[in-house]
Amino acid sequence: MKGKLNWRLFLVLCLCLHMGTASGQLRGKINELIGKADTMIRTRTTDTSAAVADTGYVHRLQQSLQEAQQREASLQMELNELKIGALTRDSMSRAQLMRQIDSLRHITKGYPVVVEEDTLFTFYTARGGLSPQARAENAQKNILAVGKKLTLTPDSVRVEKTDIVSDVMYANQVLFSVTDRDALWENMSRDSLAQLRCQQVVQQLQLLKENYGMMRQVKRVGYFLLVVVAQVLLFMLTNWLFRKLRVRIDRLKETRLKPIMIQTYELLNTDKQVRLLHVGANLLRYVVMLIQLLFSVPLIFIIFPQTEKLAFTLLGYLWTPIKSILKGIVDYVPNLFTIVVIWLCVHYLIRLLRYLATEIEEGRLQINGFYSDWALPTYHIVRFLLYAFMIAMIYPYLPGSNSGVFQGISVFVGLIVSLGSTTVIGNIIAGLVITYMRPFKLGDFIKLNDTSGNVIEKTPLVTRIRTNKNEVVTIPNSFMMSSHTINYSSSAKDYGLIIHSEVTIGYDAPWRQVHQLLIEAALATPGVTDEPRPFVLQTSLSDWYPVYQVNAYVRNAQELPRIYSILHQNIQDRFNEAGVEIMSPHYMAMRDGNDTTIPKNDQRSNPDYQNASVKLKTQGGQKENETGKTEETTV
Repeated sequence: MKGKLNWRLFLVLCLCLHMGTASGQLRGKINELIGKADTMIRTRTTDTSAAVADTGYVHRLQQSLQEAQQREASLQMELNELKIGALTRDSMSRAQLMRQIDSLRHITKGYPVVVEEDTLFTFYTARGGLSPQARAENAQKNILAVGKKLTLTPDSVRVEKTDIVSDVMYANQVLFSVTDRDALWENMSRDSLAQLRCQQVVQQLQLLKENYGMMRQVKRVGYFLLVVVAQVLLFMLTNWLFRKLRVRIDRLKETRLKPIMIQTYELLNTDKQVRLLHVGANLLRYVVMLIQLLFSVPLIFIIFPQTEKLAFTLLGYLWTPIKSILKGIVDYVPNLFTIVVIWLCVHYLIRLLRYLATEIEEGRLQINGFYSDWALPTYHIVRFLLYAFMIAMIYPYLPGSNSGVFQGISVFVGLIVSLGSTTVIGNIIAGLVITYMRPFKLGDFIKLNDTSGNVIEKTPLVTRIRTNKNEVVTIPNSFMMSSHTINYSSSAKDYGLIIHSEVTIGYDAPWRQVHQLLIEAALATPGVTDEPRPFVLQTSLSDWYPVYQVNAYVRNAQELPRIYSILHQNIQDRFNEAGVEIMSPHYMAMRDGNDTTIPKNDQRSNPDYQNASVKLKTQGGQKENETGKTEETTV
């Protein structure tokens, strides 16, 4: 009886707790009933302990039971009335909550539960101090943790209801809870919403079991081993192919490879070419193996879900720069087309100028006031200006031209060039001036201060002269502009260059005879022209002797040293034949029987000397007499 009474009191207590939203009057009555019930229980306990001594215990107990039953019936009636009132008030409160929820649907943010990129459902309300976001994160974490278990059984998910919430559980773990407010947001009952959420979780757990189950893990391990074995085989195949390639390279040395020559210089012989090919083959082998790893390593990471994100990250490292480069190339195509058009226009314009310069230089095209030797220098200048103009036009279309670093480097390079090229610019300007002044051209025999020789090279910076002793003298153009230059070749070609030499003969020799001998010696010299004829000038009448200067015209200025040498030889020969002494240098001679200064063994009677003279005349004085000794007269 006592147990029955306690069960009933517990039921009353649960009903009172369930009706916690009732008014203060209801709570007061319930507290009063609970107090009375407690008093009755204590009274019954005391009476029971005294029943042994009191023979009327049973009669009193029956009376108390009847009174308790009556009180219980009255209490049940009061509770029913209170429940009806509470349900009425709950209906009114539910309608009010629905109106509030409808007004908040458009502005309230929901937090979805996302598992493996699948959205299951959304939380809009808080519970037990947890925000909707925290509830969504906890539910996502719990479902994912359960789904990754190797012994997962999705059918073990169930719903357990209480008077306040409905819990979706797996075994003894609560995955998440569904409240009345959640049901109001979904416009469903709490039980229906809980069952729907349970079905969604079961479906997701089945998918997770397929991805994280035991069989799936075994397959992943198999795939991992397959990829590793395949990569090892690829490495072995790559090494085998490149070993074959090395053998083929070695065979090329005996078959197709030939030394690479630049004129007479052997740039690369066959051994060096084979070594370079071996190095290139090794580099290619490493590149191929690296490309294989770039694909196999992410593939291994993709096999396991735990490293799948890392695989996509590695692929992103590889694909992002390639994508950026490809996108940059595609975006740069219009600018590239513009650059190509500009380059083609300048290129064909330069080809046209090259054709015109060649025609002018070869004399087929003549322009008044424009010399043929100006053609190529002018072409080079115009070509440089056109290329500079082309670069200025292309510059805005170059990638990175708007970058501050690119512009800063350009300014820095320009500053260094401007500060360090003052002398260089001066030589270039002097070279341009020399070109258009035309003081000489390639091949001319010139004299610059104390340097005489043939011009063998003209550059924008320097001019090179080869002397008669085959010495190559490099002279800056700026120095040539500040010095005087004698061009023998230009005078010889246009007017005839006059060579001259002086001799001193005693007063005892008739001057007319001296003139005749000097003219004969000049005419006998190879390179001296008959017309205009040589002539003689008497430059002075000294105390000891008169000075005779022979003058002759030549057309080949490059042979001046050799012509002078032969002229001096001929003068000696002619005067020796005529018995006229050349009184230079000074010496004293007694005419009391002493010999004259005329050589007794005249070399002109030597057959070897005569053959050498004929050879010189035949070759235009190009070679020196090998038998006779050349002796220049110092004036």
